Amino acid sequence: MVTCYLAMRNALRIVSDGGDAPTADTRLEGRSLACLAVAPAAPERLFVGTTDSGLLRSADGGTTFDRVGAEEIGPDRITAVAIGSRSPDEIWVGTEPSRVYRSTDAGGTWTEKPGLTDLPSASEWSFPPRPHTHHVRWIEPDPYDADHLYVSIEAGALVQTHDGGETWEDRRPTARRDVHTMTTHPELPGHAWVAAGDGYAETRDGGVSWAKPQDGLDHHYCWSIAVDAADPSCVLLSAAHGARAANTPETADSYLYRRRDGQRWQRLDDRGLPMGEGVVRALVARGRSAGVFYAATNEGLYRTADQGDSWTPVDIPWDEPLTEQTPRGLAVVFE
Repeated sequence: MVTCYLAMRNALRIVSDGGDAPTADTRLEGRSLACLAVAPAAPERLFVGTTDSGLLRSADGGTTFDRVGAEEIGPDRITAVAIGSRSPDEIWVGTEPSRVYRSTDAGGTWTEKPGLTDLPSASEWSFPPRPHTHHVRWIEPDPYDADHLYVSIEAGALVQTHDGGETWEDRRPTARRDVHTMTTHPELPGHAWVAAGDGYAETRDGGVSWAKPQDGLDHHYCWSIAVDAADPSCVLLSAAHGARAANTPETADSYLYRRRDGQRWQRLDDRGLPMGEGVVRALVARGRSAGVFYAATNEGLYRTADQGDSWTPVDIPWDEPLTEQTPRGLAVVFE
């Protein structure tokens, strides 16, 4: 059984695919969704971050939700959520304004990890059109070191902690400044991949230095990234020319790229996945098997089993209002 949790702008789609006809349920209609996370070790426990209702937790696969962290986190907008690599009960949350919180009991209690905005570069962080309310866009725990996390600030910095948030390390000179999403791989220690508004980047030394191979990448406003479960030299990346082309359905014009074995980026045109005019940037997530990825846009949810050479739609209802929304979060779990 494969379950895809897809956060659209104002609804959560829960897609179950057990090999026959997939089914789709809709939850949290009318809420303003921003992000989501689910631990493979606890697939029924789901966290959804919102900008109007705080952090929501489900213990039954999205059937019901309760709000957690309201007292400790307060009214901040939840803009990032991640499962720690130490335990499925370790949850990390980022907010607007930029703050980071940690729970070690699956969201029951929370502790702020202060000092983030004391970093020297913080005076340069901003997010239009609210220039004084930059936020945490992404949190990426290191699968090899539970105390090491990457935290991206939109916009201005990719920072790190090496001691579980007790102290913070400012942005590195070669790091991207506008990181939207990141990914790591459980079989490659020290490696991380970045999709940023100022381009693609990758590290092989735990974020000490970053390489920026752009050859063949014609669109440099990058949004979502995934690497193959069995072959992490295969990278999928969604990109556009700018924010409006990526995120606004009325002006959308986005594309999906693939890079294999350190070669040139290749645009995956005419493979069955909608892209181009009218299509917002895809959210991509790796599957459990070699070659398997999922991608979500305003046109629907798609799957490939051959590293993006061909895509098929996941056959679920996709009503017209969904084509006018931009996906906010995608998580794929297996049972």
